[in-house]
Amino acid sequence: MYIILMYDVNEKRTGKMLKLCRKYLNWIQNSVFEGEITEVKLKELKNRAALIMDNETDSLIIFKSRSERWLEKEIVGVERAETDNFL
Repeated sequence: MYIILMYDVNEKRTGKMLKLCRKYLNWIQNSVFEGEITEVKLKELKNRAALIMDNETDSLIIFKSRSERWLEKEIVGVERAETDNFL
């Protein structure tokens, strides 16, 4: 599946959350990630994120799609990070 993930955590935890999300997805903008991921890896990511987050103040938002081809993405301004991988 293809997901777009956004997080909003206290600044004390942003470094840990950034590092975690980069292990699973492509960073595209501050606190925003996207990429292909399996159900198992997504569950693992959510479980690890829950250990970092404060349930009273932090949030994680995930948009799911069957594949990237079902999304139309338009970038206005500067693209922070390319998501295409060249070998």
